[in-house]
Amino acid sequence: MLRAHTVARRTVELRDEPAPELIPGHALIRVHHVALCGTDHTIWDDQYVTELPIVQGHEFSGIIEAIDEQAFDLSVGTAVAVSPMVYCGTCGPCQAGRYNVCESISCLGCYEDGALTEIISMPVDKLHPLPHGMPLRLAALGEPGSIAMQAVNRGTPVAGETALVLGCGPIGLLATLFLTERGVNVVAADLDEHRMALARQFGATATISAGTDPFPSVEGAKVLAEACPMAGPTLVIEATGVPASLENAVRLAAPTARVVQVGISTASAALSMRDIPFKELDIRGSRNSLNLIPEALEILNKRHDLADALITHTFDFQQLNQAFETMGNRSAQVGKIVIDMPVTTATEPVELLAEVHN
Repeated sequence: MLRAHTVARRTVELRDEPAPELIPGHALIRVHHVALCGTDHTIWDDQYVTELPIVQGHEFSGIIEAIDEQAFDLSVGTAVAVSPMVYCGTCGPCQAGRYNVCESISCLGCYEDGALTEIISMPVDKLHPLPHGMPLRLAALGEPGSIAMQAVNRGTPVAGETALVLGCGPIGLLATLFLTERGVNVVAADLDEHRMALARQFGATATISAGTDPFPSVEGAKVLAEACPMAGPTLVIEATGVPASLENAVRLAAPTARVVQVGISTASAALSMRDIPFKELDIRGSRNSLNLIPEALEILNKRHDLADALITHTFDFQQLNQAFETMGNRSAQVGKIVIDMPVTTATEPVELLAEVHN
């Protein structure tokens, strides 16, 4: 089978390697689609805190080709989305049920070999059958959907309140969708007019440009004031990772608001030591998710139109370098890029793989 190894900065090599053997408690998944995110581009550009070479890919879907016979709830031929997160289960956060911030957390495709391979072996508890009628291509969005869902859950949204979503990239757009599904009024902000138009499709009742100094502009402030009966949004989700955006979140939030930081950066923000206590704000981080792929899939399956709109580019497996180059092109208006993997019909070698090796 073919595997894609990122071997050096901006260098991907396809290698023909033996397929994995089936082991107890696992299934062999033929990968059909892999979605790329900003982290993937950073790894490809060798700017991430992981070591090369590595097989990338952590947002993916596929079909079970072989499965340990002890896994009774799944079977050969089941279409699945896959959780890439690996946690220890024994550290303090894991014992507290917060395994998404495990002290030794890992993620396939980021810190260990991932899904840019024709066949991958996965523990059965990482597999999520698709809702009825969901296309496999859209199911690759289950993992980023779970990240947005975690951010929404961390914000404890209340139907009828107004939320401000800062950043209309894929996570911000999905957060907007999930908030509106819960009856929250969303105002979205971004630098890009195209992304703000998408935010309105995803349910935002208003958008304001983040490309003004000061932010918001007089017009934007009027839009925000009209949408917020409590002198500001009572929930803010920061989905850019830009320090100034978190500073804006704290400044614009209403008294007693919750501010959720899901955008990631190594930079430092200059937060107001006055606004946080005077407004008694709750500042909450959000990382990974607490097994929220199934919930995200259910909503995405109801809104195929929006899931399709999120996928702006598709490339074949052999075009990986071109896909990564496109991600870095600001003029390409990239939402999500999906890699279509080479899919073959099940043959005799697959049957041999179905034998469990102890």
